[in-house]
Amino acid sequence: MIRNLLFSIFFFAGIIIISIIFLPALLLPTKITLLGGKLMGYWTGFCLRVFLSVKVIIKGKENIITDKKFFIAASHQSMFETFYLQTVFKSPVFILKKELLRIPIFGWYLQKIGSISINRNKVSRDNLGFFEDILRTVNRSDRPLIIFPQGTRVLPEERPSFKKGVTRIYQELNIACQPVAVNSGYVWPKKGQKNSNKTIIVSILTPINAGMDKDNFLQILESKIYNELNLLS
Repeated sequence: MIRNLLFSIFFFAGIIIISIIFLPALLLPTKITLLGGKLMGYWTGFCLRVFLSVKVIIKGKENIITDKKFFIAASHQSMFETFYLQTVFKSPVFILKKELLRIPIFGWYLQKIGSISINRNKVSRDNLGFFEDILRTVNRSDRPLIIFPQGTRVLPEERPSFKKGVTRIYQELNIACQPVAVNSGYVWPKKGQKNSNKTIIVSILTPINAGMDKDNFLQILESKIYNELNLLS
């Protein structure tokens, strides 16, 4: 209980302090603002290690795509991956819920770094241009797009079918997909107390090349990520 309290106090205090320090970066080039996001990722790993004695292991670094455009499809069990994956990949572009952009200061950062928002509860004019925004962002940037195809945070044992949106992104962009499996839910669950003295593994899996049939792609992506999560459980 005490360790959880200390973690929460220092983690959120650090995120707030970093946000305030980087406020002037909102008026500077985007690459300066992105440094703040990366710093938040490192701060996340530091707090987990110091207050909860949690180790973070990156597995499969050799699989990271370096010679062409790609997008990341990652499992989603906790807040951990939204912060920490910024330290593993080159400042990924996040697809996120529109409500997050309304958070004071933090939402300003999300807009500044080019995050792409969607209102998941209704069809709107903004949503109709969602894939055009993605295509435009990927074409003009060398930053990889990141998507959580489960759609929301899930429990470590849950295996919901992936949302079909990931297949359209795969087809529209016509670039490789980098699957990533993260078992963070065993440490930082969606609800309840965090668990100490454990290990979070970020497993970077072999890429899925462009040009595959969408149904085949979805089946392979699900199999890759869920098979790896079964091994990490």
